[in-house]
Amino acid sequence: MDTNPFLGILLHSIGGVAAASFYLPLKKVQNWSWENYWLMQGFFSWIIAPWILAMLIVPQTLSILREIPLPVLFWTYFFGVLWGIGGLTFGLTMRYLGIALGYAIALGLCAVFGTLIPPVYEQFLGDGTSDIPTIVELLTTNPGQVILLGVFVCLAGIALSGKAGMCKERELSDEQKKDSVQEFNFVKGVVAALSAGVMSASMAYAFSAGKSIGELAVQQGAPSLWQNLPVLIVALLGGFTTNFVWCSFLMLKKKTISVYVGIPSSDEKIPLLGNYIFCALGGLTWYMQFFFYSMGTTKMGKYEFSSWTLHMASIIIFSTLWGILIKEWKGTGRQTRMWIAMGLIFLILSTVIIGYGNKLG
Repeated sequence: MDTNPFLGILLHSIGGVAAASFYLPLKKVQNWSWENYWLMQGFFSWIIAPWILAMLIVPQTLSILREIPLPVLFWTYFFGVLWGIGGLTFGLTMRYLGIALGYAIALGLCAVFGTLIPPVYEQFLGDGTSDIPTIVELLTTNPGQVILLGVFVCLAGIALSGKAGMCKERELSDEQKKDSVQEFNFVKGVVAALSAGVMSASMAYAFSAGKSIGELAVQQGAPSLWQNLPVLIVALLGGFTTNFVWCSFLMLKKKTISVYVGIPSSDEKIPLLGNYIFCALGGLTWYMQFFFYSMGTTKMGKYEFSSWTLHMASIIIFSTLWGILIKEWKGTGRQTRMWIAMGLIFLILSTVIIGYGNKLG
């Protein structure tokens, strides 16, 4: 397979733009509860988009999935279910912390677990057949050391972004915070972000579990750049399962299922067509993050596990920029803005270092 780490970084960056932008259309949804619009965008992003694009680009997708051993499908799906828990609480993170601060905290933990667990697993529990390097190999080889340096630079950037968020919490009044984030709640947001960060890393494990699906896709004639599209179908189905169960429970409890056909749960009028359009836009934009992530991993070579750090760093960079553009940092002081600028610099630097490490490998 042809490797090109810097093309991989570009693809991960495009995915980062999509991931950082998907929540913006959802902010336009009117008079639907969170569980209503979250499940609807999930239907577009986790079911419709993966199947349509996979069947268009890799027409043999169905035959590929039929030939894959059941244990491979199960573990890819299972890690998708765990990732779905992270996605569920990630939505709550956005609800309570906003785009900039929510992404920084949640994805910081996600970057650590998603990047470092595969080499640790390979070191202590692997059977030696995987091409994922062990943690010892990373620590004792020049390319591995450079990549680990990039990971820690990324973590430093995330910590600086988190510091900016803490400064914002101290500086702004409750009214000022809720001007940009209507349901701002720091404690609830941090709890949700912790869960989102740990569980969302399971998507990296789903890609590892489903590696043989991509390999079979290549054997059946799929271009190597698109080999992971069938993997996404299985993993995202797991994510949809988790979110469907929880959101359905909330809708039954609150009796809000009727809003999907325009019957409001209160006296407020529902712009039905507009809500579906914005959910579809949000869902399609969300899917694009893994569409480009799946391509980026194919270009990273032996150290493709570092794709997860690149993905997380890209998301935080662009979500921070979105947060600035929609004035989530309005009213903060010079020191807070300095912290956020330093965080961005470190995050951008981390992507360069990791790309260089992959080039050395």
